[in-house]
Amino acid sequence: MAEARTVVVTGGSDGIGAAAARSLAAKGWRVVVVGRNADKTAVVAREINAESYVADFSRLDEVRELAASLVAQIGPIDVLANNAGGIFGDKARTVDGNELTLQVNHLAPFLLTNLLLEQVSVGAVVNTASIAARLMGRIDLDDLDDLNNDARFSANKAYGDAKLANILFTKGLHRGFAGRPVASVAFHPGVVGTNFSSDSTSLMRLLYRTPLAKLFTISAAKGGETLEWFIAGQPGVTWQAGEYYDERHHATNVNPQIFDEDLIEGLWKRSAELVGLDTK
Repeated sequence: MAEARTVVVTGGSDGIGAAAARSLAAKGWRVVVVGRNADKTAVVAREINAESYVADFSRLDEVRELAASLVAQIGPIDVLANNAGGIFGDKARTVDGNELTLQVNHLAPFLLTNLLLEQVSVGAVVNTASIAARLMGRIDLDDLDDLNNDARFSANKAYGDAKLANILFTKGLHRGFAGRPVASVAFHPGVVGTNFSSDSTSLMRLLYRTPLAKLFTISAAKGGETLEWFIAGQPGVTWQAGEYYDERHHATNVNPQIFDEDLIEGLWKRSAELVGLDTK
């Protein structure tokens, strides 16, 4: 009997992460659930008989502790699903000095992935991105304050930039900036009707609370099916490494910055500096 494949799902205590975790566990995967809320994470883990870890991505020390625990206790990882993230309220800095949205959505998974590269040496990295990368994202690395949106902060712009960073990070992994090429993919799961924007000052939270929301959103279960499709898929067959997808289709209407090779490399180096990784 073949050994079960192992997947680590961040943001696995709720929404599409929890939905994908449940389905994969039912199909025989070894699922490792990572969440910020200890109680919610434990509930999902008990339900599917999975291993679980708690980490707050607004603290990079907890990300490092999470990585160390996964290295010591989990062993080889077939797929790392970087699914944790969200849109937040007013401008805030983390204890690490980074804008909150940027750190939770991009810098924390960037750090976690780099710390787990040996564990996913024959596996893949799946990054949950968003259509917000096209609608609201624009990154200018020539402006040292731009990543933190210091000059003209808005919750939407910060979220769009962070989701754009997810795609640029995916392409950097594929190009070997981590030391070797990594089979990686980013995807927009669809507009999922979850509570991810409930604590935000973004107008998006109002749209999600109206009766009309059901007309333009999909269920967490539906979004979870798409996340599962990428996790269970085979790079080069199911999906192409280094690419960005709109649900299960190769995205064509995209932010043109995702093709900027200088930006891909520059963001990688800047991100490594911000999380304390050696860029040599």
